[in-house]
Amino acid sequence: MATPGIQNGGGVTVIPASPVVAPVDQSSHAAAASRLSSPIRIFLFFHKAIRAELDALHRTALALATNRSGGDLKQLIEKCHFLRSIYKHHCNAEDEVIFPALDIRVKNVARTYSLEHEGESVLFDQLFALLENDAQNKESYKRELASCTGALQTSISQHMSKEEEQVFPLLNEKFSFEEQASLVWQFLCSIPVNMMAEFLPWLSSSISPDERQDMRKCLHRIIPDEKLLQQVIFNWMDGVKMSNKRKRCEDDPGLSSSSQEYGPCSCESSRTADTTSLLSDCNVVKSQGCHPVDDILHWHKAIKKELCDIAEAARNIKLTEDFSDLSSFNRRLQFIAEVCIFHSIAEDKVIFPAVDAEISFVQEHAEEENEFDKFRCLIESIESAGANSSAEFYSELCSQADHIMETIDRHFLNEEIQVLPLAREHFSPERQRELLYQSLCVMPLRLIECVLPWLVRSMSEEEARCFLYNMHMAAPESDTALVTLFSGWACKGYPRRVCLSSSGISCCPSEDIKETQNQLNKLCRHCPCAAARNGIFTSEQARKCEKSNMEKDFSSMGIDACNASGIEFQKSSLSSQSCCVPGLGVNRNNLGTGSLTIAKSLRSLSFGPSAPSLNSSLFNWETDTTSSISGHTTRPIDNIFKFHKAIRKDLEFLDVESGKLGECNETFLRQFTGRFRLLWGLYRAHSNAEDDIVFPALESKETLHNVSHSYTLDHKQEEKLFEDIASALVELSQLHENLNVKNVNGNLGESRFGSCNRVDCLKKYNDLATKIQGMCKSIKVTLDHHVMREELELWPLFDRHFSVEEQDKLVGRIIGTTGAEVLQSMLPWVTSALTQEEQNKMMDTWKHATKNTMFSEWLNEWWEGTTASSSQASTSENKISQDFDAHDSTDHSDHTFKPGWKDIFRMNQNELESEIREVSRDSTLDPRRKAYLLQNLMTSQWIASQQKSSQSKSSKADDGKDLFGRSPSFRDPEKQIFGCEHYKRNCKLVAACCGKLFTCRFCHDEVSDHSMDRKATSEMMCMKCRQIQPVGPVCATPACEGLSMAKYYCSSCKFFDDEREVYHCPSCNLCRVGKGLGIDFFHCMTCNCCLSVKLVEHRCWEKSLETNCPICCDFLFTSSTAVRALPCGHYMHSACFQAYACTHYICPICSKSMGDMSVYFGMLDALMASEVLPEEYRNHCQDILCNDCDRKGTAPFHWLYHKCSFCGSYNTKVIKVDHHSCSS
Repeated sequence: MATPGIQNGGGVTVIPASPVVAPVDQSSHAAAASRLSSPIRIFLFFHKAIRAELDALHRTALALATNRSGGDLKQLIEKCHFLRSIYKHHCNAEDEVIFPALDIRVKNVARTYSLEHEGESVLFDQLFALLENDAQNKESYKRELASCTGALQTSISQHMSKEEEQVFPLLNEKFSFEEQASLVWQFLCSIPVNMMAEFLPWLSSSISPDERQDMRKCLHRIIPDEKLLQQVIFNWMDGVKMSNKRKRCEDDPGLSSSSQEYGPCSCESSRTADTTSLLSDCNVVKSQGCHPVDDILHWHKAIKKELCDIAEAARNIKLTEDFSDLSSFNRRLQFIAEVCIFHSIAEDKVIFPAVDAEISFVQEHAEEENEFDKFRCLIESIESAGANSSAEFYSELCSQADHIMETIDRHFLNEEIQVLPLAREHFSPERQRELLYQSLCVMPLRLIECVLPWLVRSMSEEEARCFLYNMHMAAPESDTALVTLFSGWACKGYPRRVCLSSSGISCCPSEDIKETQNQLNKLCRHCPCAAARNGIFTSEQARKCEKSNMEKDFSSMGIDACNASGIEFQKSSLSSQSCCVPGLGVNRNNLGTGSLTIAKSLRSLSFGPSAPSLNSSLFNWETDTTSSISGHTTRPIDNIFKFHKAIRKDLEFLDVESGKLGECNETFLRQFTGRFRLLWGLYRAHSNAEDDIVFPALESKETLHNVSHSYTLDHKQEEKLFEDIASALVELSQLHENLNVKNVNGNLGESRFGSCNRVDCLKKYNDLATKIQGMCKSIKVTLDHHVMREELELWPLFDRHFSVEEQDKLVGRIIGTTGAEVLQSMLPWVTSALTQEEQNKMMDTWKHATKNTMFSEWLNEWWEGTTASSSQASTSENKISQDFDAHDSTDHSDHTFKPGWKDIFRMNQNELESEIREVSRDSTLDPRRKAYLLQNLMTSQWIASQQKSSQSKSSKADDGKDLFGRSPSFRDPEKQIFGCEHYKRNCKLVAACCGKLFTCRFCHDEVSDHSMDRKATSEMMCMKCRQIQPVGPVCATPACEGLSMAKYYCSSCKFFDDEREVYHCPSCNLCRVGKGLGIDFFHCMTCNCCLSVKLVEHRCWEKSLETNCPICCDFLFTSSTAVRALPCGHYMHSACFQAYACTHYICPICSKSMGDMSVYFGMLDALMASEVLPEEYRNHCQDILCNDCDRKGTAPFHWLYHKCSFCGSYNTKVIKVDHHSCSS
């Protein structure tokens, strides 16, 4: 049956192993998917098995850390090795097959998951490094081990959950049932053969019987409809069962004749037949000194021959300068590089450890891989340069090819001198065959299908028969179908029309066949020709397995059996029609960069965690982004990523200090909990800004769709981790309190833990502390990898797709949705992790993004660490007095004038006028700042006298004299509720200007000839105890017992409110009514005003609120009443709008309509249609200007209404009163 495979272009190709079947009707895909279980479901079984293995691993580590039963270090190490091997191959198969196919259909999804695989590989390396540590008997070591296994479990579980939520639905949506089956089949064929023999039995034993049956049905639909292929896979899946049967056969020879589900179980006589007779009949042995391990020489010979051909092809390219077939040349290089890498893995993993543990060619193998990488990069450079390639490229191409040849020759020679003699001397022929067979099984099926015909092509007929004989003799009984498949593939590469395996291995003398047909049936099952008919191996077919019969059998199908001469090795190995065994039907086009990278990443499994780490990524052309990050110029968006540095610092604290939680230190527990909650709150603000602002901006670019979905899922998972840790810390605090009670009382007492004694309670405390340590390790690892992937994948996108102005707007939007309280916690937290230079750059960027606002003023009021943006500003700033009030601070960009109040007070009249003229001439100052400075300079003498008066009044009050208004005021006298008509609060403020007590600034301004600066307030009076005290949120008098002055208190504005929801906007530097920035309001940096979140998309007018209301003429920016935004971008008080709209529908400033007037204009249409003009005016028209669309036109004469012919609005005005005929 035909097997579909995914091509690079995303289509479906059919590679037949038998006559081609009709294509599937695409309209039936949905119906088929609804009737049958999706092939992608098999990945859910994989995930379930991996989760179970992770859980068992972590439970073992926890048992070891808490000294419970089941904690065995040796068992833990074995579980780690097995899990690492299984999961690594699972990830590699996804990177090689699933993700590239998905990336063709859906962009910007696969790379994130490939990066996660790399991060998980690092976790395994760290775990193995810890397992090899010498301090295995220390208690802290065991706790750290449990933390690492918990972090590994969390990371992999989250990764698989994200795949199930994002990747699998996309696979089901974008791929048909047949395409999904093809992907899963390619996935299985990409896992090394030796791992498949472990992988499938383990998977089968990890799921329920019903799921196992479902998986078998699913595999029947996934595996091509070829008996031999299904036999191979299901033999692996039933590996445990078959091993038990083999064991029973050895114990009871009578059972050996019993049949199995997927083929007969050969008795030992099939393996111990007359070897001399077989070898003589096959003509493969010229002397009795044959050593099977010498088959390694065939690999060396084939590799060197291929490299010679590549070097010769490189020289031809240099001579001819013909690059038309450079891509084919590159594929050949990729193929031989992959063969070399898997060959070296087999040597490092199988041959060398068996021969001599001290022999190692690790360094040589790594150098060869680097040389192949250089060669590949050079070819890609030539391909991209095309016709512009210089002669240097050609010379370097030949030089690199020759260098690889020399390196491989030298390496192979050393192996043949050092390794092969030891193997011949110390191992029996049987053991040598086993090592060779195990080495072959290090490769995946899809590579073996290409490699075997390529390898056999370089051998003589005798060498090929000997190679196949050794392979058959070394294969275990359970691999009968597999070795038959291998033999058939090998036959495809032989240049003559000869079936090497039939006569060389499975055929015995005819007399023996007649006498023992049963035995020969088992022997002849190795003949792949017999497998081509219907998967049943008979002695009759074996006797007819000759060259002429093969040609006759295949001639009717139009197939030239075993004929591969004159065809390039890739093409011949792809042809499933050249021999009678079925091909895999998988696409070989991905035997390139992706599969080569996977082969390289497998090396870490050969060497262990101490091996040199090789960079592997699904998309090699994007791996250079890390190097570009460090060298780029500063961009506004970089400041967002500076938060990552602070996050990493706090994560390191949590990870290290969580190990001290078991010490039962109350002070430390309280500090640790506070630090954790600070990190949680700030990380939540950071992730919300990414989810609400940064990620939507990325997704808005057409080429970046789906790029951020995975990171949004990360945020949800990380929030759950934070919640779990917070709950555990609360429980730990309760346990600590319970232990303290027991210490004080000397008995158990009543507690939520029932009748547990102190020892049990302490054990619970230690177990929970160990659990929290593991959870802190998990959150550290999770966030570390999350921010690392953001910096690798998302950060470079801003440089390529966003201008500096767009990045500035993003930074402004983030600041505009972040409340003052959050910023006051966030900025010191971030800057503490940065260098002074990084702090200056970050603050400069923030100030630039908020240049139209009061953000710098707010920043200077509370953050003492604010640095100047230039050396001039820093110098002049040092001259400013430290006791100036908030309104007097100057912007850091002002370089010409920065005197403090004391400097101004010392000036005489001439000096003051000189400074005023200098400020007036300074064109660099913002007009608003210039007006502010001029006003204060001209009134400086009056301000000085007022301050002197205030100081004298304050000193009198300090001497014990009563202040004006030192009595309580009430908002509701009947209920004795403190406050005034404006606000409900429990205190009065001491006005800094006149030293009198007032409940609020409005109460002061109503009875005074000057305005109160509430930010200058430093003292208050509690209306309950009537004591003057420093301003604050609660009363400091002990008698009041911490009485709150109001529900809301702003330390910047010295504002109290006990009734409404109020927030402080740092960009307005004022308190506003609302729930807060990012909740129901945001600050627009262009308009410089707080707007409802419903108005995110609005028309921006620079500093639009810094004007008077067009109706009542009150200043809108500092107004305490509600303000309404008009569609045109202008503003007025809501109350003023209600009154004005009763008689007008146009903006009083720009004359545009204030809303949707379609109903009103429809009424005017009806009115105009019913009116009849006098005869002399009927044909007259007037020139008009439409206020809504700003277009000029004409309209029929009317003394009141003129309709715009473009937009239909009646909001028009006549611009020419001369009457003229409409016809003219």
